[in-house]
Amino acid sequence: MTRVSVKGVELLSRWLLVLLVLHAPRHGNTHPQCLDYKPPFQPREPLVFCKEYAKFGCCDLEKDDKISQNFYKIMDYFDYSGYMTCAKYIRTILCQECSPYSAHLYDAEDANTPMRELPGLCGDYCSQFWHQCRYTISLLTDNNATLGIEEDRNKFCNFLELKDREYCYPNVLSDDKLNANLGDVRADPEGCLQLCLQEVANGLRNPVAMVHAADGTHRFFVAEQLGYVWTYLSNGSRIDRPFLNLTKAVLTSPWAGDERGFLCMALHPRFTLVRKAYVYYSVSVKKEERIRISEFTLSADDMNQLDHSSERTILEVVEPASNHNGGQLLFGHDGYLYIFIGDGGRAGDPFGKFGNSQNKSTLLGKVLRLDVDNNDDVEPYSIPSDNPFLGEKGSLPEIYAYGVRNMWRCSIDRGDLITGQGRGRLFCGDVGQNKFEEVDLIVKGGNYGWRAKEGFSCYDNRLCRNSSLDDILPIFAYPHKLGKSVTGGYIYRGCQMPNLNGLYIFGDFMSGRLMSLKENQSTGKWEYKEICMGKDQTCRFPKLINSYYKYIISFAEDEAGELYFLATGAPSASARAGVIYKIVDPSRRAPPGKCSFKPTLVKIKGKLIHFHPKEEFVIDKKPTTTAAPTTTARTTATTTLRTPPTTMRSTTTRPTYTPPTATLKATAKPATIRATVEPLTTRATVKPVTTPSNPTSMQQRTTGTATPAMTISWRQVMTVRPGHATTPSRQRPSLSYTRPTVTPKPRSLLTTGARRPSPPTARPLTRPQPHATVRPFPLGVTTNRPQTTPRPTYWTAATKPTTQRPNFTLSKAQDKFLKGQSDKVEHSTGNRVNKKNRGSKPGKQRRRKHRVGSVRLISAEQLSDRGRVEIFIRGEWGTVCDDLFSSKAATVVCQQLGFPVALRVAKRAELGGGSGSILLDDVECEGTERTLLDCKRAKVGKHNCAHDEDVGVVCGYHHDEDK
Repeated sequence: MTRVSVKGVELLSRWLLVLLVLHAPRHGNTHPQCLDYKPPFQPREPLVFCKEYAKFGCCDLEKDDKISQNFYKIMDYFDYSGYMTCAKYIRTILCQECSPYSAHLYDAEDANTPMRELPGLCGDYCSQFWHQCRYTISLLTDNNATLGIEEDRNKFCNFLELKDREYCYPNVLSDDKLNANLGDVRADPEGCLQLCLQEVANGLRNPVAMVHAADGTHRFFVAEQLGYVWTYLSNGSRIDRPFLNLTKAVLTSPWAGDERGFLCMALHPRFTLVRKAYVYYSVSVKKEERIRISEFTLSADDMNQLDHSSERTILEVVEPASNHNGGQLLFGHDGYLYIFIGDGGRAGDPFGKFGNSQNKSTLLGKVLRLDVDNNDDVEPYSIPSDNPFLGEKGSLPEIYAYGVRNMWRCSIDRGDLITGQGRGRLFCGDVGQNKFEEVDLIVKGGNYGWRAKEGFSCYDNRLCRNSSLDDILPIFAYPHKLGKSVTGGYIYRGCQMPNLNGLYIFGDFMSGRLMSLKENQSTGKWEYKEICMGKDQTCRFPKLINSYYKYIISFAEDEAGELYFLATGAPSASARAGVIYKIVDPSRRAPPGKCSFKPTLVKIKGKLIHFHPKEEFVIDKKPTTTAAPTTTARTTATTTLRTPPTTMRSTTTRPTYTPPTATLKATAKPATIRATVEPLTTRATVKPVTTPSNPTSMQQRTTGTATPAMTISWRQVMTVRPGHATTPSRQRPSLSYTRPTVTPKPRSLLTTGARRPSPPTARPLTRPQPHATVRPFPLGVTTNRPQTTPRPTYWTAATKPTTQRPNFTLSKAQDKFLKGQSDKVEHSTGNRVNKKNRGSKPGKQRRRKHRVGSVRLISAEQLSDRGRVEIFIRGEWGTVCDDLFSSKAATVVCQQLGFPVALRVAKRAELGGGSGSILLDDVECEGTERTLLDCKRAKVGKHNCAHDEDVGVVCGYHHDEDK
């Protein structure tokens, strides 16, 4: 008995724990999203009607006005008493389109599933609505299913209620925990910022730089370490001919981690007029390794190609070793060219008494500033008159700042878009030696301490104690427990993601960490926060992903100020494993229309190579569930890193280990170590991976110790949102109802003196019927039909016009028969096309004339209700891309073919890919259009996809058919 009791208690305890886990509040799965499948925003102008969403929601002033007009059209059916009773309910329901959770309330988070016609209400609120204004539901929707449910509260609320009590209205906006920091960048419990990514380019060989021309074309140019520079258009397409090809001159190798090669490019700030580009690359001259800075002129015949014969050497610097090559070129807001050169290589800057970096008679370990304007007929550059060491004995006049080790990736702050604050600041990441990586703010004449200091710490104690050092401390430094090779980034100053304004985003090449710094305006100190990849639920927006390749080579900024980073899965100049990612904040976007731009025309010579993303979009991932834990589990937000290609993986099994993370606190005393380290929660499991050779960082400055390539397998924890569990008891009820056949009966109007024993329920005077328009009786007149349940009357001046809709409820036998008939008709029609008809001229065949915009479904099984979507335009049939193609667009196709409903959207050529023209892309429909040509879309024939993205649809006669 004792054993049985103990075992029973243990089982009971486990079940109780499982129940607690299942029913615990899940605030971490909130997902603010609008009905256009994008994040909410703050309207540019205050809303007038749905004022509660004026600060953050999904409506701009134009949409707010449309909702207001709809409201007043509905309320025209009520007298004063009905208006006072029902206006608040109708207004609230209509305004949920503006809610930041509107996609969830309308079950529209997935573009491939049918959307609710009305927002999901909480049970208590639905009961109140039913008691007070149940008959108004026909004014809010044309769904026939509502006719049979008005008198039954249970059916009524089954239609309107959202079983997820945390997310139904009004609970979704009254929960303080759920809406804490709503609209801010999402963060996990440890403060790690959750962002998402968009794949922009792939198949690159160690992409080291990405720049734009600032000429209105919104092109960007991507440089590969091998020596190629490619032109990408604003739509992501790449021109097949390189902008520049220096592969024969560039010194590099396929060795993983080789720091030599084509390292950077900068376009003149007045590129449209000056038409010059400047490049930084490694060369070998008589077996001597050098850094070369060259100038090229744009081709007179092709705006997307430099004149290769126009190269002019601006500067060459001899490199004593093959590492620490620096590699940054940029133009400041002063119009001068800034060049960042490494300390010469090896380890510890061993050259001379104080090293190259502290020696102002050499260009190694320095930041240079040159004037390259007006140099066509004179020397390649001149010295700006305010260079800090101009005229100083023993110092080279080109030097702008010194004491740098090997700065890898620097950027100029554009400044705040409104106030201009921060404009012109120069940020750099300087890779450390053995202990610390640092981020510096470069100023004129500054000494950044190397080799005396590394980060906040002393490296050479004798030099560090020198009172004349007068060095400038970094704004941030982190130990090698977090990463071993910093990659400098940018201050975000774009338009699309207002939450990120002023955030400095950077990373680490070796650890793959994404990090950020934010300046505290009151103290002037920079506060550190790590960046994680958002969970699947957080990043569940079109075209977004939440994983990336580990080796972060560079960061970039496009013409509009949006941020990107360039990474690879194999750090070799010959491996096509490089990808460009755009950084996306899924928590808030800019108001519609604020960030729109129209690129100027780009004249193209050659062919365009269209971009095809290789990553699986989060929105296309199949939902998964996690088993109920038997012990207390802790949910963590994670950073997901892509592993290198399978050819790079080791075949041997090795033990995994977890690297510690750290919290850094900088102090202000120069004579002591400036960072204290505290352990943080581990976020990754690291697995060693075999690469062609053990890669050191492309920028790592160690003493020569080989560091094995690491692939981080990050733990991804997904919790199913309440209402979306796979167990039957937690499933959300279907909102697709079989429309009943209803014979509408005219209801007599009541005299004002009629009594009613039950609580009054307001109803419009002329409730529209889907199958018939009933003429109302004059006010005060009763019919001979007895009324057992009197209802109050509300005066109206006009009836609401309605359109009679057919009843699509079919039996299974009828359904099967109709499908068979349609198949027979299609089959027989196909057989008659090539047959001569009686009375036709011999030798001629009858052709069916297709209207522009006609559609058809093509499938291998020759089924009439499903297949690849093809549309007839310009005299030919062509396919449609699946980008932005939702269930609403599928509805347009199906109704065009005679089917009342669309059961499913099939993407990624699931129902077969075509072989002809691709005619439509980016199709966005409301579901009421006559053809796909009436929908919002790209121009006919303009697309950014291939036939492996052809869309298909499955049509039917009622929503339950696919079950």
